[in-house]
Amino acid sequence: MDIRSLRYFIETARLSSFTQAAETLHVTQSTISKMVRQLEDEVGAPLLVRDGRKLTLTDTGAVVYARGGEMLATLRQLQLEVRDTQARQRGTLAIGIPPMINLLFTPVLKAFRERHPGIALALSEDTGQGIERRVAAGELEIGMTVLPADPEMELQTGRIASYPLYALAAAGTFQRARRTLRLKQLAALPLVLLNDDFALTRTLRSAFAAAGIEPAIAAQSGQWDWLVEMASAGIGVALLPEPFVHRLADERLHAVRIVEPALEWEVAHVWNGRYLSHAARAWLEVCGEVLGPRAGALRNARVSPRLR
Repeated sequence: MDIRSLRYFIETARLSSFTQAAETLHVTQSTISKMVRQLEDEVGAPLLVRDGRKLTLTDTGAVVYARGGEMLATLRQLQLEVRDTQARQRGTLAIGIPPMINLLFTPVLKAFRERHPGIALALSEDTGQGIERRVAAGELEIGMTVLPADPEMELQTGRIASYPLYALAAAGTFQRARRTLRLKQLAALPLVLLNDDFALTRTLRSAFAAAGIEPAIAAQSGQWDWLVEMASAGIGVALLPEPFVHRLADERLHAVRIVEPALEWEVAHVWNGRYLSHAARAWLEVCGEVLGPRAGALRNARVSPRLR
């Protein structure tokens, strides 16, 4: 059904006048008559009874008038919602955030909600690898992971921030004055790592292999705070990025930065590359504004004296 013909018919029926409808719609009266006839041909029945200057709806015309009005109202609402979506005033965004990364995004969530209160966020927690799979499958529009992402997923990536990795161990494990630790020196130490589903562990295993190291893994866990507890208890050395070192370390722990080579925890967005919604673009903008400067500040911050 032609929307313009329907609009012209409804306006004519509402005003009960071809002339007034033409004036309201800024077209000629002949155009109005033509469009109404076109709609009647399409419906297959008369819609208006013309009795001199008086217009009356037929039974069919009454149905078309009622339902057509609903259709036009729906169309106007659709246009309004599309404009609002494009203006980033409404929408829904499905985001995947790994447990290790989520605490870094609290200020981003706060800023996003303040700036775009009409956009609903559907947050899902999973490992970095799990999020990559869900983004590739279309279950999530955008997610976070730790680079490098799985190349077989063919995902688009955008780095958010990079943090150095530290070795955390019970006080007395390292020399008191030590500030750094070469990667190969980890070969002689028991390690406590996150489970293999975590991208950080994937990064570490790749670095170990490149350095010809066979790591002695004492335990693995899916909880980074438990790794810190195990490190505090002397079970092994935990390998974690700088933000967690500042957040979790206490007088029981000694933290040293891994060098030769220096290892970085690179946090990145991933998306499928087919389409990025206005809501997702708004999210990326807020992340860049909020987390970018924060990441730089964290990266350049000195390690707390109590960690040395």
